[in-house]
Amino acid sequence: MKIEVLGTGCSRCKQLHENIMQAVIAADVEADVSKVEDITEIMRYGVMSTPALVIDGVVKTVGKVPSVEELKTILAKD
Repeated sequence: MKIEVLGTGCSRCKQLHENIMQAVIAADVEADVSKVEDITEIMRYGVMSTPALVIDGVVKTVGKVPSVEELKTILAKD
């Protein structure tokens, strides 16, 4: 599973990255998690508000920071 956190490095973007890392560990999911801070790359996904979460190329959340529990639910669906 490839997980990308899209954001320019703001505190909310950092929080989403931290939350997804915790969710991956708690859900015992094998994933490659990365941060994408390049605005051109972010725009390729059509994202106009950050932070955003992308799993296997599909945008899952935009403009919010889901809790670890919410992220575990998202991971379970993929």
